[in-house]
Amino acid sequence: MAKEGSASWFHKKIVDPLLQILRRGAEPKQLAFSAALGTTLGVFPICGVTVFLCGMVIALLRSRCHAPTVMLAKLLLQLLGWLVAAPFILATLYVILLPCFKLLVHKFSPAPLSPKKQPNSPSDVRLKGAFYVPFTHWMRKGFRGDGRKSTRTK
Repeated sequence: MAKEGSASWFHKKIVDPLLQILRRGAEPKQLAFSAALGTTLGVFPICGVTVFLCGMVIALLRSRCHAPTVMLAKLLLQLLGWLVAAPFILATLYVILLPCFKLLVHKFSPAPLSPKKQPNSPSDVRLKGAFYVPFTHWMRKGFRGDGRKSTRTK
């Protein structure tokens, strides 16, 4: 059923508009120019800008270009661009986010990941020590034991 839905979508969105364009009787030179224009604008790398660029070009050129052909070529090239770029985007996210995920799982897991590993690794101890020494010094100098600020000065 999903295959029928995607086939009907492809037929409705791609094949039917293309057949309407060819039946309408536009000149081959105009169709070629419009397809080249749509192809050129369809590979623009910023998402969403291509619609506005095509609209501006169609408004400027008016009868010299065929608007449906420009938009259809833009759509096809944009889909192709996303199909080509998607694996690279996903691979980059995987390479960047997997080490972050492993680090966060290690830091926030309640128990050690293996029974042989110590609960506090040396890097954890150093971080605790780096925070603990200035904090205790500040507590001794700046505050009294009951939580109120000390009134004595150096």
